Amino acid sequence: MTRYSADRVGKHAAVLVLHGNRGVEINPRAYGRYANALAAGGIDAYLVRYFTTADYEALDPKKSTRESRDAYTTGRFEGWAMPISSVVTAIVNRPDASGRIGVIGFSLGGYIAADTAAHDDRITAIAVLYGGMPDAMVDQVKHLPPLIELHGEADRNVPLAKGEELVNLAKVVGAPAEQVTYPGREHGFDFSDTDPMTDDAVGRVVRFFQAHLLGS
Repeated sequence: MTRYSADRVGKHAAVLVLHGNRGVEINPRAYGRYANALAAGGIDAYLVRYFTTADYEALDPKKSTRESRDAYTTGRFEGWAMPISSVVTAIVNRPDASGRIGVIGFSLGGYIAADTAAHDDRITAIAVLYGGMPDAMVDQVKHLPPLIELHGEADRNVPLAKGEELVNLAKVVGAPAEQVTYPGREHGFDFSDTDPMTDDAVGRVVRFFQAHLLGS
């Protein structure tokens, strides 16, 4: 993990940042943009590199097909979610921890964030960027924390409907949930350094976590 520490007196809330299926290396600047903004907003951010060597191999687009990658991820969600919960344990046990933990996930990381939050009620809030809930988990979900989901309407990798499904699922189990859509934007739109919607997305995410992790 890489920790982005908030300059804050007293107990610290924290957000775990979960990358997509190409790892952090595909665009470290984009992930760092969110982590730095969270730290500037008074919340510790932890950029979590959760892939194993086998994960990188199986999800390398040069060595796999879309079908093989989909099959691999379907069988790996639980294997990814459990270590994320272990990271939550490590953070809440820090002497400076407030006990309020958020998770933000991008694409595949968004699915893992949703899966983890459905299993681990210590997670206080989640933000999902162009993701959803793993299909195998949809009928099992009994709990979710407050949630925001951001999605480009022109996304051809993860259909907008998957984000809608997640938001509706959260509402069914009694969680406050909101979806924000971006007309004309494709998958990973917020990785752009020049699109004004990047700043909009980052700002919305930071304000969401400030409301749920720093509020009284």
